[in-house]
Amino acid sequence: MNREKSRKIYEEAVKYIPGGVNSPARAFKAVNTGPVFVKRGYGSKIEDEDGNEYIDYIGSWGPAILGHNDERLMDGLGEVIEKGMSFGLPTKIEVDMAKAMVDSYPGMDMVRMVNSGTEATMSAIRVARGYTGKNKIIKFEGCYHGHSDSLLVKSGSGTLTYGVPTSLGVPKAVVEDTIVCRFNDLEDVRKAFAESDDIAGIILEPIAGNMGLIPGDKEFLQGLREITEENGALLIFDEVITGYRIAYGGAAEVYGITPDMACFGKIIGGGMPVGAYGGKREIMKIVSPEGGVYQAGTLSGNPIAMHLGIRSLNILKEDPSIYEEMIETAKKIEQGFKINIEKTGVKAKIVRYRNMLTLFFGEGEFKNFDDVEKCDTDMYAKYFVEMLDQGIMLPPAQFECMFIGTAHSDRDIEKTIEANYIALNNIK
Repeated sequence: MNREKSRKIYEEAVKYIPGGVNSPARAFKAVNTGPVFVKRGYGSKIEDEDGNEYIDYIGSWGPAILGHNDERLMDGLGEVIEKGMSFGLPTKIEVDMAKAMVDSYPGMDMVRMVNSGTEATMSAIRVARGYTGKNKIIKFEGCYHGHSDSLLVKSGSGTLTYGVPTSLGVPKAVVEDTIVCRFNDLEDVRKAFAESDDIAGIILEPIAGNMGLIPGDKEFLQGLREITEENGALLIFDEVITGYRIAYGGAAEVYGITPDMACFGKIIGGGMPVGAYGGKREIMKIVSPEGGVYQAGTLSGNPIAMHLGIRSLNILKEDPSIYEEMIETAKKIEQGFKINIEKTGVKAKIVRYRNMLTLFFGEGEFKNFDDVEKCDTDMYAKYFVEMLDQGIMLPPAQFECMFIGTAHSDRDIEKTIEANYIALNNIK
């Protein structure tokens, strides 16, 4: 497959953009190849600058539930743009969006719009500290909550991919109040609370999607709920990836566990730059201008993101079968990959949770960061290139997820499973 135009664009990009990309995973360094520059997307497919077509399993890292350029989302967008794209003043659609989110997510009474998942998680932990009067926050190794200083500690995704547990430029004093525990390990959390009475809250991805797909055990999440209640701390679900993707009410609905606060990302804007954090009324009322926790943003709740967001949420609410359809599609991939792994004898394991999947190149159980760290990333890199050359766009790193959407057809799935067999056979 010829990608000469992408190669030339990348050569130009590195002159003006650090690493040639505006987010590290896009550089494709973890898979030992050059980045693919996308020209357009339609349904389940994307097309690169060289005219190559790929079945897309990245889906803008989750929000393309309905596929690329779904007509239901695009309808009326021109009219919104004509009225104005940004005002720095409140609009009615922000209220409509907030009401839709409050009505959909368990235990959430109020919500504040921001511009990214990073802003959402950063703001949520500030609120947790302000509400409890305590300073320390627990996060989990392998969970990624954006690039704000206090949360960029032994995180997953891009930093895990490059083997960097922290980032340069993060002062030691900032991360001293961040406690890192082991995912799916309640005893580790209990030990942290036994050693400190200054813990304001716990933030985690209830279904981790940034060290590959690692679902939280029900007992683990329930235990966190009980521990935080016993110790006067807040439980924060980072649902930037899972909110409205795995279910309309996110992980809170699926697990039947209600957090004190939750964070959301681009899914609530149909893929546009947007985020939100929300929670119980008594907690959210301390956010400025009503309370003393300051947070602001000129573009927060901008009309374009809100238009696409409210349309997305309405479609998902009105047709719950969308989620079942995606789950069934994901099951087909799971079963096909399992058969191929058995046939080829490659040491790999496919992990699925509802409509998200990860193919780990390793054996045994995958419960936390320690398990994931044992994966063969070189093998994944070879596998990625093999799949790419067959027109399958997978996450360009072992420690990411495949995302299924309603636009993925039976033929897409058949082709993907066929390509998977060829790829595994070629790299074994």
